[in-house]
Amino acid sequence: MIKKYFFTSLLASTLFVAGCANSNNATEQIDQGGIDGGNSGEANDPATLGPTDDTSSRLGYVRYDKDQLDMDAEQNHAVTIDRHKLADTITRLILRNEGFGDAATLVTDDEVLIAYDKPDDLDPDEAATIVKKTAMSITPRFYHVYVSDKAVTFRDIQSLKNSTSESDDHQNTLDSIIEDMKEAPQGEDVKMKSE
Repeated sequence: MIKKYFFTSLLASTLFVAGCANSNNATEQIDQGGIDGGNSGEANDPATLGPTDDTSSRLGYVRYDKDQLDMDAEQNHAVTIDRHKLADTITRLILRNEGFGDAATLVTDDEVLIAYDKPDDLDPDEAATIVKKTAMSITPRFYHVYVSDKAVTFRDIQSLKNSTSESDDHQNTLDSIIEDMKEAPQGEDVKMKSE
């Protein structure tokens, strides 16, 4: 039963990530010329989609050759993660699992902290595994995920909700919260298969 809910969450998150991959910026990049030339963008223009087409169901694809890129500008091109949207998605996916009624997620530069109410009918380690695997299924691999079913963790991670990653003054508080969270069951890690 738990596996069914995990795989349902995994499928939903995969579809979400695939849908997000085709953002307006990606469409604009394709429209601006890609390897296929300037005319290929017309097929990708949302205004030319038929009534049954949906941009969220389309695959994302971009191809360039080096001559099309301004390499000086590429040195300053940064990949960004919308931490708020990631936290929102993780929290929603956790609550889709049966028995979970409350969850909160904080996403930093390289950590995900999750507070949750453990369902009464689940073993603490099993609940922690479900929460952790749900988060890890949609989080970049370099992130560390910490989970806790302790009630105080909700307040602890909420205390950092207005902090920024550029501020060093919250780091001691963050480290302290993580150490407290490690005292709660952490569940199994998701092991990625190497191709």
